[in-house]
Amino acid sequence: MLLSRRRWRRWRRGRPFWGGLFTILAGVWICLLPLAPLKIMLQQGVAGIPSVLMGLVMIVLGLTAWFSPAQRALAGVLTTLIATAALVLSNLGGFLIGTLLGILGGGLMFAWQPHAAAPPAAPSPTTPSHHDPQGAQP
Repeated sequence: MLLSRRRWRRWRRGRPFWGGLFTILAGVWICLLPLAPLKIMLQQGVAGIPSVLMGLVMIVLGLTAWFSPAQRALAGVLTTLIATAALVLSNLGGFLIGTLLGILGGGLMFAWQPHAAAPPAAPSPTTPSHHDPQGAQP
């Protein structure tokens, strides 16, 4: 169990996990809202198609951030644009919740940076150097 927890932690830290999670949640929220009862919906009909499509694209972008971290910048920008477009095209962006989650997730994906590899250790001052400051070699 400890080994799996370490692997999970290493996997999660090696990618923009929280940005992807917020993006997936925003996509699910925006995608499921057109399927709500008519009393909850602000508009119904053809307007539900962009909502479902934008939600599915946001889910795919969140999964892209998880499984292809190198594409995080593009996924973050597209998520932010789609979440902003959902404000107009999809019942106020899932009653603002989907839009806010999408903008937050897109920003986190765009801002995430992978851990830099540790620089090689510098030689200690007690170790004899084979380099002469005047350029002569031993």
